[in-house]
Amino acid sequence: MSENKTLDNLMEAFAGEAQANRKYMAYAKKAEKDGKMNAAKLFRAAADAETLHALKHFEVAGKISSTTDNLKDAVAGETHEYKEMYPDFVKEAEAVGNKAALRSFTFAMKAEEVHAKLYQEALDNLDQTEEVFYYLCPICGNIEKIRPDKCSICGVPGGKFIEY
Repeated sequence: MSENKTLDNLMEAFAGEAQANRKYMAYAKKAEKDGKMNAAKLFRAAADAETLHALKHFEVAGKISSTTDNLKDAVAGETHEYKEMYPDFVKEAEAVGNKAALRSFTFAMKAEEVHAKLYQEALDNLDQTEEVFYYLCPICGNIEKIRPDKCSICGVPGGKFIEY
């Protein structure tokens, strides 16, 4: 076995654990909606466990760098998503007439553009000491630095935004 294979395995495990986290969170929301609170709690606990695994695999793989480098990586990743990945996904969803996928991809594409700009702004102001607050739209993933009256991407009322 090679060190490269181990690194590949760590990254595959990271991806799988990260996916499991999101899947279990979706299952938890559904269980809660169905009134199955014990199942919802189990799914949330398991999702958090999967996150612990994913974070450890990512760390052991040596993928966490300086905050500057991490911000540069985040800008590049988000930019790739909104400029290259999602436009193709949007076109395909349009071509097959899948309106739900089209909406999901469009919301994500627009939000990823905002994320890239916010990461770049954070990178440009890395030494700023004044506390910044961020507000997350729980529907489309848009992030704002002030709580809006309504989401500029999906129109959800600003009161629904989650403060960070």
